[in-house]
Amino acid sequence: MDSRDFVEKTRVVRPLATLLLVNSLLVAPLWIVSGGPGPHLVALEAGIVTGLFMTLPARRWVRVLAWVVSISLVTASLLTLADATMRTSLARPLNLYLDLRLASSVANLLRGTLGVVPGVLLMVGAAVAAVALTVVLARLLPTIGVQPTSRRPRIAGAVVLGLCLLAVPVRRADPVRRADPAGIALGLPAVRIVHDQATQLARMLRERERFAAEMEGAPSSYAAARGLLSGLDGRDVIMAFIESYGMSAVQDARYAPVVRPKLHAMAERLDDAGLHVATGSLVAPSQGGMSWLGHGSMLSGLWLDNQLRYDLLLAGDRETLIDDFEAAGYRTVALMPAITMAWPEGERFGYERIYAYEDIDYAGPALNWVTMPDQYTWSFLESAVRTGDDARPLFAEIGLISSHAPWTPILSVLDDWEEIGDGAIFEPWGGAGQRPEQLWLDAERVREHYALAVGYAVDVLASYAARYVDGGTVLIALGDHQPAALITGDDAGRAVPVHVIAGERAMLEPFLNWGFVEGTLPDVSREAPRMDAFRDWFVTAFSSTPQRAGL
Repeated sequence: MDSRDFVEKTRVVRPLATLLLVNSLLVAPLWIVSGGPGPHLVALEAGIVTGLFMTLPARRWVRVLAWVVSISLVTASLLTLADATMRTSLARPLNLYLDLRLASSVANLLRGTLGVVPGVLLMVGAAVAAVALTVVLARLLPTIGVQPTSRRPRIAGAVVLGLCLLAVPVRRADPVRRADPAGIALGLPAVRIVHDQATQLARMLRERERFAAEMEGAPSSYAAARGLLSGLDGRDVIMAFIESYGMSAVQDARYAPVVRPKLHAMAERLDDAGLHVATGSLVAPSQGGMSWLGHGSMLSGLWLDNQLRYDLLLAGDRETLIDDFEAAGYRTVALMPAITMAWPEGERFGYERIYAYEDIDYAGPALNWVTMPDQYTWSFLESAVRTGDDARPLFAEIGLISSHAPWTPILSVLDDWEEIGDGAIFEPWGGAGQRPEQLWLDAERVREHYALAVGYAVDVLASYAARYVDGGTVLIALGDHQPAALITGDDAGRAVPVHVIAGERAMLEPFLNWGFVEGTLPDVSREAPRMDAFRDWFVTAFSSTPQRAGL
């Protein structure tokens, strides 16, 4: 083979290599998240870019254009990967306007779930791969254009470009791909991600006005109510959010065989302890994460289904359920073992006392992302929060995190609560179970561990309530959100179970009138209200004459 034949064959191979590289760059993120090629095979943008550069001459401005296009394509690929990941983990699309600020939280989650070294290596590797792909593509694109000795690339490029451009309106007008008789899934992933983000931006710019209108129409303060929360008769109220405890844990055939027997056992244990329990459900504003949106919706009486709404709530002076309890003479406490950094949001909500991770005397091991097991959190509530000389009743909001991913290790409930002490007794579980990076290679094992982790959370709840709940306590335990779509599937709703446990049955009557049923299993035939309905209902149900202020 002489040099001219080699050059000629190289000119044929390079456009094909470019086409495959760009196509893979745009569709591979969807393959990574879905675990295989699936329906996403061909990105029309790959043909458009390749065909365009095949028609261009070898000029300096073409090389500059190649860098611009390469950076844009790699960015679109990263955004597509982020969007697919968000849909899988949080059951919603990427929203750059809101989600850029969550980058540090994602990094912390990766380090906590996979371990520090694997998490850092993954992030560094992704950055290096992105830079390398940009450089390779930017250098390859200018080499496939028109050469002084041949015009054939221009003709071939024009044909490829024309066919792809003709396919674009067909693809956009035919989402079910009837115009795809060969069975090749055509798509516009780069165009779609840009369009989606532009749409999200426009929606977020209008969100402020919508949220302001909703705040004007919802009660802000109940301070003027006569007999505010007098129906509680000075009982302590504990609101405990159980991480990732969704209705799927109770209804899904993959998890119900583990979780439902735990709930039946809890009902028997509470009955033996002379306690009463009722169960219902509420719809959470998020799935798979962002627990604070559910907390905020419950406390504020506003639907906080995105970060902007949450930020707007914090930026204003609107009162919340915390203020309602304080106005009724309660001391208010937040017990949040997952909060490891500064938490100005807690100061804004106005808790009288906040126990974050650094404020909790825990001498046991961290359990991957989980800073301490639920049983220690419950024990700390009794030993440090519900003690002292303050005669005022207590409202405590608690975040329980043992059922947070990565769901390893799975603990056993200790029978003797007196032995828990400073938590050193949990040391044997510090290195127990599979490492997250091993467990998460097997999706079925992950699902098994999810059910076991929720089962542990329910067992601890039952043990705590049987031992410490009495006639002076109302315990409300609910899920903060459904787990990720990996666990629930794509079609699951966002409802979460809500258990109310009390020593006096009269405390359950308002909940039963609201649609709750006695026992530990919710009535799935009833449509669940949203979490933002809770504050207005609760204050109204437990006050003698609720006269709302701030309307």
